This record gives sequence, C-alpha cells and structure tokens, in this order.
Amino acid sequence: MDTEYLNWPFFADEHREFAASLAEFAESELAGIAHEAGDGTDQDVLDAACRKLVKALGGAGFLRPCVRASLDQKFDVRTLCLGRDRLARTAGLADFAFAMQGLGSGPISLFGSDEQRARYLAPVSRGDAIAAFALSEPNAGSDVAAMTTAAVRDGGAYVINGTKTWISNGGIADHYVVFARTGEAPGAQGLSAFIVDGGTPGLEVVERIRVIGPHPIATLRFTDMRVPAAAMIAAPGEGFKVAMATLDVFRTTVGAAALGFARRALDEALSRVQKRQVFGKPLSTFQLTQAKIADMAVGVDAIALLVYRAAWTRDTYGRRITREASMAKLFGTETAHQVIDMAVQLHGGIGVVSETVVENLYREIRPLRIYEGTSEIQRMVIAGEVLKSVGGGKSK
Repeated sequence: MDTEYLNWPFFADEHREFAASLAEFAESELAGIAHEAGDGTDQDVLDAACRKLVKALGGAGFLRPCVRASLDQKFDVRTLCLGRDRLARTAGLADFAFAMQGLGSGPISLFGSDEQRARYLAPVSRGDAIAAFALSEPNAGSDVAAMTTAAVRDGGAYVINGTKTWISNGGIADHYVVFARTGEAPGAQGLSAFIVDGGTPGLEVVERIRVIGPHPIATLRFTDMRVPAAAMIAAPGEGFKVAMATLDVFRTTVGAAALGFARRALDEALSRVQKRQVFGKPLSTFQLTQAKIADMAVGVDAIALLVYRAAWTRDTYGRRITREASMAKLFGTETAHQVIDMAVQLHGGIGVVSETVVENLYREIRPLRIYEGTSEIQRMVIAGEVLKSVGGGKSK
C-alpha cells in the first residue's frame, strides 16, 4: 500500500499517526466484521454487521473525530478524510459506519444546545448509539426547497407529518436529525431541524431499501409524531443553514471514500497484471496494460490532491469550502469510477464475478456519484462559485 502521500505538506504528525493506527486496526479488526454482512440480502445480518462496526470503531476511539467534543473544538476535516480514505480501502461498510456517525450527528456538533450535545454526542463517539441524517424525500433530493414534511407547533411540542427516503442507517439508528418545513419563510428558508429518537411514537420504518452497495437504508414515515420543542436544533427556520453547513464539512469526505476505493482498485489491478500470464508473458508487460496502470495512478493522485487541498483549506482557514469540496466530491467520485472500471477490465472475466474485490468496488463506487449532491449538482455549484469569483451571474 502506497503511503507516500502522508508525507505531503497537508498533514501534521497527528494525522500520520491516526492513519497508521487506523490502517492496522482496519485490517485486523474491521475487515472480518464487514465480511460478515455478505452480499446484503439478509437485512438482519447486514444490520448486525453495521452495529458491530460502529461499536468496534467507537470502542477503539476512532469515532472521536466524527463529533465536536466542545463548541470550542473544530472538526478536523483532514482526519475525517484520512478515516474514510483508509476505511474505504478495507471495506465499504466500514467506511459507511464511520461516515454516518459524523453526518448523522454533525448538525448537533455544529449547532446543538449544551443539553443536546451532552445527551447525544458522547454515545455516538463511543459507538453506543447510531446516528442518521434525514433530509431527502421522494420528491425532494437535490431540490431541498421542495420538501413537504411539515412540523407544526402545538404548545410545547411540534407535530411532524411526512416521509423521508434514502435515509442511511434508517431502521437501526438511535436518533435521526430530521428536517421539516416550519414555514417561517418560503422555499428553503422555511425549514427547521429536529432530533428524533428512534423509538418515538409516530415514527415508522416503512421500507428497507436494498441498493447495489449494501448498506442499511430505509424510507421513514412520520404520522402525527410529537417531539418536544427542545428537540429543535438552532432556531426556527434555520434548518437549511444547518443542513448546508453540515454537508460543507462532510462533502469532501465523500471524495476521500472514493479515493479509498480507487486505491484498492489500483492495488488489485497491480497484483493481477503481474500474476496473470497472457501469451506466455505477464499481462503487465503489454503497453496497453501499462497505459491503463498509468491512467489509474494519475487518477488516484489527482483525487488525493483535490481531496486533501479541500480538507487542508477548511482546517487552516475555517471558512466555507463550497468550491473546493464540490470539486473534490465531483472529481473524486467520477475519476474513482473510471479507475475501478479499468481494474475490472484488467481482471477480465473474473472482474465481473460476484463478490470478487473489484466487482464489490464497482458496486460500492456507483452510489457515491449520486448521494450528498449528484455530479450534475456539483457542476452547477462549481460553475456558480467560479462565476461569482469573476463577477458573473449564474445561469437560470
């Protein structure tokens, strides 16, 4: 495994130590747990494996970077990216377990009250509780302003009705951060965020969704679900701000997960082409093979540079990194898909056999081009930021 990138100036010694310790732990403790999930067809087995991964990561202290222990502490996005980079290389489900603890508790870390932080963050960090982020709806994914789930004030509580879908950790989460329309303003400005405990009456898991990269994902329905007013994160009408600030921290890490998948694909391809004999000589000696290996290696390093530039910028300057994060997410996921496709091609027929490493990678990478902002949305965001920087306007 190439670790030369850890000597880049983006990192300090604590980042290198974190990456090294997580690498060892992932191979010795997590790979076997992730393997228990199989192909994801048995939902109970998949759920149990995910819970075990969260517990193992938390027990070993590797979930601490996913939460802010105090309001004075900042997220270290480089550590989050190193975590996803390394875990994705080991197993997609291990990466998922790590990432969702951060995303699902991110709004509380960034905007939660002292009481909310004390109640929810420590269990998430220890791996004793599983977190989830409930934003998407059947007709409101990229277009957050189209959200119809509504929360109506009723004395000291809010009554929530609506549906959320594509919710990662849906069905196994101990708490969900749910975004709902409270109507302070039209469109995206009239949304609020609430913490909803998994056992709240009126919360129903109506469907467990099976996807090509097996993860616990569900559709949720809220029917006259009552939550105390104290469950609101930040102020009424600030839900869009809460959601976007959370995604601004964690979107770069999606590129880091793609990077981990691409690294594993390159490693698998290198092993394959050196062992595989074709016409009496190793596959690695053919120029067309070497051209693919070169393109894969360039792709991996280019993803890493964009991902860790975005993370370093956020950590160093503490500002929004909308442009940098979108570039890392867009280029990382699209390029990793190309790298993995080349790895499958170099494996020949065995590359499309179910449950081989590269076939698993091919299924794992595809959803990353969709969730937390599709590639098309990222292009719109990047173009808007570039035009803004030169005084231009956005296309309508």
